[in-house]
Amino acid sequence: MLFRDSAAGVAAEILASSLYFRLTEQFVHVHGHKPGSAEARSWERSLPVIAHALNDAGLGQVEMLIEYGLPLTSKRADVVLAGLHPSTGEPSYVVVELKQWSQAAPDDDDPMLCRIDSHSRPKLNPIEQVRRYCRYLADFNAALSGHPERLHGVAYLHNATEFGAAGLTEIGEDRFGQLFSADRRGAFLDYLRARLSPESGARAADELLAGKTRPSVQLMTVAAEEVRERERFVLLDEQQVAYRTVIGAVERAKRSDHKEVVIVTGGPGTGKSVIALSLLGEMYRQGVPTLHATGSQSFTKTMRKVAGSRKREVQELFKYFNSFMTAEKNSLDVLICDEAHRIRETSANRYTRAEHRTGRPQVAELIDVARVPVFLLDEHQVVRPGEMGTVADIRAAAAAKGLECRVVPLDSQFRCGGSDAYLTWVVRLLGLEAGGPVRWEPDGKMSLLVAESPREMEEFLESRRRDDYGARISAGYCWKWTTKTVPGRPLPADVAIGDWARPWNVYGDRSVDGAPPAPLWATDPAGFGQIGCVYTAQGFEYDWSGVILGPDLVWRGDRWVTDRTASKDPVFKKATSDADVDRLIRNTYKVLLTRGMVGTVIYSTDAETRHRLRELVGEQLTLASV
Repeated sequence: MLFRDSAAGVAAEILASSLYFRLTEQFVHVHGHKPGSAEARSWERSLPVIAHALNDAGLGQVEMLIEYGLPLTSKRADVVLAGLHPSTGEPSYVVVELKQWSQAAPDDDDPMLCRIDSHSRPKLNPIEQVRRYCRYLADFNAALSGHPERLHGVAYLHNATEFGAAGLTEIGEDRFGQLFSADRRGAFLDYLRARLSPESGARAADELLAGKTRPSVQLMTVAAEEVRERERFVLLDEQQVAYRTVIGAVERAKRSDHKEVVIVTGGPGTGKSVIALSLLGEMYRQGVPTLHATGSQSFTKTMRKVAGSRKREVQELFKYFNSFMTAEKNSLDVLICDEAHRIRETSANRYTRAEHRTGRPQVAELIDVARVPVFLLDEHQVVRPGEMGTVADIRAAAAAKGLECRVVPLDSQFRCGGSDAYLTWVVRLLGLEAGGPVRWEPDGKMSLLVAESPREMEEFLESRRRDDYGARISAGYCWKWTTKTVPGRPLPADVAIGDWARPWNVYGDRSVDGAPPAPLWATDPAGFGQIGCVYTAQGFEYDWSGVILGPDLVWRGDRWVTDRTASKDPVFKKATSDADVDRLIRNTYKVLLTRGMVGTVIYSTDAETRHRLRELVGEQLTLASV
């Protein structure tokens, strides 16, 4: 939340021309950068409208929670109004989505989406947008647990006429989703008076803000329900746009023997895999021939285990990118390519039969096999030489076949406690964005700590586990990996730092001495105690993440230095250029540093690097203080 005050107080701030400066200052503190011009313009033009409406309705003491952050995500509701219900006297909340649009029309193919003149891509219908915000809040804020009747949602298009926006209501309205336009301002004031009393809303606002956040719905724990039974995830904003874009493409393919490509792109935790599972579940329930594919053995095997635990046919829905070398064209209606940044140049490997070594690009095989191939990717998660799943590559492959390609970007993220500031800190730290490392400013969403030893890190994470949090330790690939273990013997402690040593995660698909097989390291609680690598961590999340920076990336003077000789990763060949090794090592640590949902603990094997990390994280954050 950027700002809180009564409607009368907000109106006074606006009159004094101070509100926008306070919002900007707080935005910079929370997000680490200045707000975009469009966002600042929306504050200037929309916030006075709702503040004046409340005051004109006699509701000047209702609390306005401006840019209210939804739990465990970087998404923000424009305003949440907090007060008491005029009939019951119980807390009452109205989530308000403000739009400056002068007109909007339902998308021709899907009324859940809409078209506005200033955007080339469809937007989520604002009724559906605020409805999903309400559902998400009801799921994740304990103050609303068991009291969904306290929550209401409304979209206010304060520049639009009824004629210009009436078509949006085709999707229907309910308690969580109402719509008012400018020429229905009187009805909007009546709506507010029916849900909020003139009394002070301070107590209700306190209760909402003090409501505990429920633990995140972990991707794997609900995968079975999602695929086999019903929709479980609440997709927000651009996530729902991506979902509806694919649904629309599938419907067009059915109607007119049509084929098109959809790309969904976004950083860590933006919900790509949640969208993939939601789509797979919907297609499975409709009987639409659909498969899910990745380039990750860990992710695919985990999905087969948790989503297909009771049904063999569900297990068979999860494939690998190289599973389609000999498949017939358009033999599937939909192919969902998750973690598509791991697409390789070709599907051939050393086990591929000679007659199947066609040299065809893997992306071409994936496009050919389905009428609607869907690619979900993050270009900054490329960690191996030869991985080439980029928007440009997929666009080019689609264009070569004369196919339309729709791209849906995801901006908001749900990993790392929904902390944009933390993700910005990570990419600046690693030099993946311009500007250099910056000092960490705690934002209340994500905890960041620096350990002085691996033992200290492990002991702290063990204490978190005793408090029922999940935790894992991962490391750069800087220690040799004993791949052949002796039956009946413990895993060898390959990751040795001083007098502290722990094994890598199991190499292979079988449990060893109580340690889970490699594909399940990130999801099986027994994975704590082994050190994971990027290939077992990528695509997963856990509450607390311990990350060991090895000697392959050290701080010297005023910059990072990569040492390829310190890496033991066998994928780095002599032919891999120094520039590629540098980029891939930095990307590796970005992946490892963005697995945690609650907090991250960093340790570097290098003293100068630890000193620099301590400078950036700050002495006020120590292991003892958490």
